[in-house]
Amino acid sequence: MTLSRRTALFAGAALPLAATFHAAPARAQEADGASRSGLPSHATLTVGAITVTPLLTSTNVGDDPHSIFGLNVDDETFAAASEERFIPSDRSISFYLPTVVQTDGNTILFDTGNSADEITVALDAAGMAPSDITHVVITHMHPDHIRGLMTEGGEPVFPDAEYISGRVEAEWWAENPNDAYEANIAPLIDRFTLVEDGAEIAPGITAMAAFGHTPGHMTYMIESEDTRLLLMADVANHYVWSVGHPDWEVRYDQDKEMAAETRRRVLGMAAEERFPVLGYHMPFPGVGFIEVDGDGFRFVPHTYQLSF
Repeated sequence: MTLSRRTALFAGAALPLAATFHAAPARAQEADGASRSGLPSHATLTVGAITVTPLLTSTNVGDDPHSIFGLNVDDETFAAASEERFIPSDRSISFYLPTVVQTDGNTILFDTGNSADEITVALDAAGMAPSDITHVVITHMHPDHIRGLMTEGGEPVFPDAEYISGRVEAEWWAENPNDAYEANIAPLIDRFTLVEDGAEIAPGITAMAAFGHTPGHMTYMIESEDTRLLLMADVANHYVWSVGHPDWEVRYDQDKEMAAETRRRVLGMAAEERFPVLGYHMPFPGVGFIEVDGDGFRFVPHTYQLSF
């Protein structure tokens, strides 16, 4: 893969995805306390000549979402915002969506989920194996994005892959390691290529800095044949409480002020330029459009517009 700086990342107006979209039946499995029985295992769409496959590796049910989202608003405000969007304020479901992107002979996995077993099962359901993965891109190094890198026995899940991370992210975690970093990143760090904002990691895939959730959190713009899709990772972790209220503080944002500024910038760009986004924790399959809604935004899930 050639790394180069793009001089015009987002030139031109975004066009709708010229795509087909389908999902296959999922294997029934229990993950993080939530059943995936009956949910799809993956979906496939195309961005021009590039194939994008979000994988549903697991889900997680939470009983106190206000302890995670909207830390800077009171219970009444949180409950009212939830009721307005027809969701409960005392319960939530998170989705975990590592994504495979196939372009120019490369099969690139963005993030790896919560365990080696989960990512392996998800790849298998999508007709792939770990040996098919040519590159693993880590958007950021929170545990739920890196635990699928190594088996419990300490062996790489993707032994033949190249590894990519943002430089700022990798350097911060090297100085501030936790258990997940030591078990999953440290054994592989010498194999990582570290990239900067604007680096083209493969034809049509460009790194875009989106710091705040973690010190070096990165997103990736996929562009082909005048069509775009932003892999926004954890810029926004809930379609109502983060997208609708970008200034609400989130427990897992390491720099909460910067994360809010990044949400407004990235979501505002998606709304203005009308390209779709794919969020790691958005409702499966994680793909939708962003529109301005008052002082915040609204996540508009894809429907048939991705089927053409």
